[in-house]
Amino acid sequence: MTETRFEPLQHAPAYLRLAGLLRSQILARQLEAGSALPTETELARQFRVNRSTVREALRNLQSAGLLERRDGGKKLFVSRPTIAAVGGGVSEALSLHGARFADVWEALRAVEPVIAAAAARRRTADQLKGLARVVEDFAADDLPAGQAVKCVGRFFRALGVASGNPVFVIANEPLVQLVEPGLAIIIDRLPQARGRIAKAQRSILEALARRDPESAAEWMRRHIEDFRRGFEQAGLPLETVVGR
Repeated sequence: MTETRFEPLQHAPAYLRLAGLLRSQILARQLEAGSALPTETELARQFRVNRSTVREALRNLQSAGLLERRDGGKKLFVSRPTIAAVGGGVSEALSLHGARFADVWEALRAVEPVIAAAAARRRTADQLKGLARVVEDFAADDLPAGQAVKCVGRFFRALGVASGNPVFVIANEPLVQLVEPGLAIIIDRLPQARGRIAKAQRSILEALARRDPESAAEWMRRHIEDFRRGFEQAGLPLETVVGR
């Protein structure tokens, strides 16, 4: 029998171990969002490491969106990664793993109707008004194509927030980011696209106003299917890997 050989354990650099410790405290909410960190000098004293080690650890956490500087100041504050940043990371990962546009549409069809139904049950009056403003903005006759795509993204994101479920909000973001470039082409190439999108948005909004989750989910299903048909009619191959 061949003997299995293992590589010796590698000790992580001190800055990574320090970053991991601070990260665990942030995730455990022992360091709350918005709270200020001690100075580099004070952290070096408390952890008994060099300031250069502290500096590298803090840079690591800043790049992950867990720390931020405000108004160009030197002091660092605990923060949360933005939804857009999280979604961007997932979008890149999907591209690297070979996800196709066909896969994205399948995921949209599974996720978005559930989000719409949850939004119909839980939306607040202010959230409904916000969605109504987005629908009104999209329907403007002189809206440029780029702004129209942004309005569609705002509509989907606002639905995610109205669902009251942060998991839906985060799951929604990378899907929206991935379809936005295709939507720009659809709106540019298909004259009927704006009218069909506007009708679906109004119908979903009306279902939310009635607190009718079944109707909201059904209209969202139709909306997603319509997007897919528009994608095909605009000559965009569904087998293309996203991000290429």
